[in-house]
Amino acid sequence: MKKKLLLLLLVVFVAIQFIHPERNESAKPQTADISTIYKVPVDVSNILNKACSDCHSNNTIYPWYANVQPVAWWLNDHIQEGKGEINFNEFASYAPAKQYHKLEEFKKQIDEGEMPLSSYTLIHTNAKLTDSEKKTLTNWSEDIRNQMKAKYPADSLVMKRGPRPPEE
Repeated sequence: MKKKLLLLLLVVFVAIQFIHPERNESAKPQTADISTIYKVPVDVSNILNKACSDCHSNNTIYPWYANVQPVAWWLNDHIQEGKGEINFNEFASYAPAKQYHKLEEFKKQIDEGEMPLSSYTLIHTNAKLTDSEKKTLTNWSEDIRNQMKAKYPADSLVMKRGPRPPEE
């Protein structure tokens, strides 16, 4: 019985190797990239590329193990979730209130040590942020938010909430 179960598991494992999610790789020009509307200094760009871009852009650099299932599905889930939170390649397409809010969340995640994910830095050790790199990123995001405060009316930087259900 154990041999049959192991054989079945092996067959399933081999079969799932042929089912891959779509890769997060775009050859298209990134016309809505954050750099099209805000200055991204070289030091910030370097930090974003090493610690953020794999999950928060339209171009992921995949490691070899991304070709093995179910790892590819797990990675794809993280990438899609990350892009849903903030996608630096789509940032210019966000409404100003969303941009402002996303930069606030970005700073908070870095300040609290929640980004990059520990599961990512476990393997990508170079993605661990030093205190200096954290300060560089948080200062940059605050600078952009300050530019936005100077450019837009205050009420346009507030995320609108949907209608609330009636209170009982």
